[in-house]
Amino acid sequence: MPNAISGFSKLSKSEKIEWLLDTYFSDKAAARKLVTQYWSSDKKLQKLHDEFIENTITNYYLPLGVAPNFLINDKLFTIPMAIEESSVVAAASKAAKFWMDRGGFKTKVISTEKIGQVHFTYNGDFDKLKGYFKVVKPKLIASTSDITKNMERRGGGILDIELKDLSKDLDNYYQLHATFETLDAMGANFINSCLEQFAKTFKNEAKTTLEGDLDIVMSILSNYVPNCLVKAEVSCPIIELKSKDIVNPQLFAEKFKQAINIAEIEPYRAVTHNKGIMNGIDAVVLATGNDFRAVEAGVHAFASRNGKYSSLTHCSVNNDIFKFWIEIPLALGTVGGLTSLHPLVKFSLEMLEKPSAQDLMQVVAVAGLAQNFAAVKSLTTTGIQEGHMKMHLMNILNQFEATSEEKTKLIEYFKTNTVTHNAVVEAIENLRD
Repeated sequence: MPNAISGFSKLSKSEKIEWLLDTYFSDKAAARKLVTQYWSSDKKLQKLHDEFIENTITNYYLPLGVAPNFLINDKLFTIPMAIEESSVVAAASKAAKFWMDRGGFKTKVISTEKIGQVHFTYNGDFDKLKGYFKVVKPKLIASTSDITKNMERRGGGILDIELKDLSKDLDNYYQLHATFETLDAMGANFINSCLEQFAKTFKNEAKTTLEGDLDIVMSILSNYVPNCLVKAEVSCPIIELKSKDIVNPQLFAEKFKQAINIAEIEPYRAVTHNKGIMNGIDAVVLATGNDFRAVEAGVHAFASRNGKYSSLTHCSVNNDIFKFWIEIPLALGTVGGLTSLHPLVKFSLEMLEKPSAQDLMQVVAVAGLAQNFAAVKSLTTTGIQEGHMKMHLMNILNQFEATSEEKTKLIEYFKTNTVTHNAVVEAIENLRD
């Protein structure tokens, strides 16, 4: 067992690496080579990466791919996607091409409200707390004027502050529930700064005007944003669904809808169903420098908002029209954070023609809907593994260090043969024998 180390953060980058190599690796030369080969040759760029987080030793790369032919509100987009999972970009591209020929995707932003809370305890009379809040509320807003002036100048700022009584769920627990408009910024730093000032003013004013003990527990934004919503949908006459792999469009539409209905009522299916949606959403969120972990947390909470985890997408088949849609909370930003620092984030945003936060919400929602359409279409027609394993073929070939010549022959072979791990291994062995 290695010994604990004191002052690790104060070591230089090379000293950190040498300690790791000495402590954990038997082949130090190979480990050192691996770490250093992922450094950027551009020293300025590498320094930028090193300063994103603490204790950096190297860079961890993900592929950045693109999915073209997305027709969104009658405008064509090529969508950047940062992801390592086989078949995601291909599936998104295939869905985009399918719907481009059937009117494309239609989107609209429903609302853009963000949320933050000051959590506190109070052991006095609630009616007196309500009276105090009514008096102090304007002072809370006024106390943040230095923080909010630039945001207000652009049209954003604090929307409202409410006092919430949650003492029935937890003794003496209350909160200031605040709503914000942060425009093109995701707004985490702005919201948290406002909340901390609310807490300070709320506590200080209470000392002289409120009976009982009031104690601030914490002040923090929420990543659950049910009122920061965007909708994306596709629709067409059922007959127009006919394609190479949809021979009977009526049967396909009904089976597709049944698959969505199952995900709406069966949590075990809904989790995997929604994971597929997030394949598309997370890939674009990551490529554009946004916080995919925050988006994931908020989206899955939204999927459970009615007391049972359910599908994020929905489908209808009425009057000979097939309709498929998603309504999803997305708190995104196109200014601040990595959007102005990471070169590939700037590249991705320029590819999307420098979108506003609302524009990006619509693109991301479309990526999720397209991914889900592709997955459910495969599940209800050919099965998910045929396409997925053909995309996974290259990973297996690389695992066995296939040469370029071997790859060419094996890719051609598996155009007409089923891809499984065992089948690929056997084919490689036969080829080499």
